[in-house]
Amino acid sequence: MALVRYPSAMRRLINELSKLPTVGEKSATRLAYHLVNGDERDAMLLSESIKDCQEQIFLCSRCFFLADEKLCELCQDKNRDSARICVVEKPADVIAIEKSGGFAGEYHVLHGLWSPLQGKDPTETKLPELLERIKKASAGSSPVEEVVIATGTTVEGDATALYIGNAVAESGVKASRIAQGLPKGGELEFADEVTLTHALRGRRAL
Repeated sequence: MALVRYPSAMRRLINELSKLPTVGEKSATRLAYHLVNGDERDAMLLSESIKDCQEQIFLCSRCFFLADEKLCELCQDKNRDSARICVVEKPADVIAIEKSGGFAGEYHVLHGLWSPLQGKDPTETKLPELLERIKKASAGSSPVEEVVIATGTTVEGDATALYIGNAVAESGVKASRIAQGLPKGGELEFADEVTLTHALRGRRAL
């Protein structure tokens, strides 16, 4: 007896959806079924939105947050405290901290963490760009006074924080790490606003 399969176009859609983070084959199948059997206009809008993001969204040339211009909205804001830079792993962490209202400085997004066990070197993140940014600021009229390291409390987050702290210290800039309120092994983007506010206020020197 032949095995009944979905049509090839739907199999391809399921395969592509399965590549998304946290989306397994069963979830991808449900999503594909919804798209195929739902309103065609909604499916087209989703397709257009994905296409627009691919074509119009890129990394800010300064902090590497997501932007639709050369500089992101945060880097264009002249009211931000340029003497303090908060270093995070991914763009979602910037959003989480901004929601907390506990930080008024600038950001730097690493887009990854140092992971020796997985063979990932610090230079594969945006760390070299951070050090160059600090160096340029020191040579100008608005030097960086503090780098607030806001990586998660995972093994990789701890290792990255220590590495950044040592690298920043060599440039004569104070390095601190958010601490209070974040559980060990926790991801920053899943912390609530109050917890993040306390963590930022309770940061400690590295």
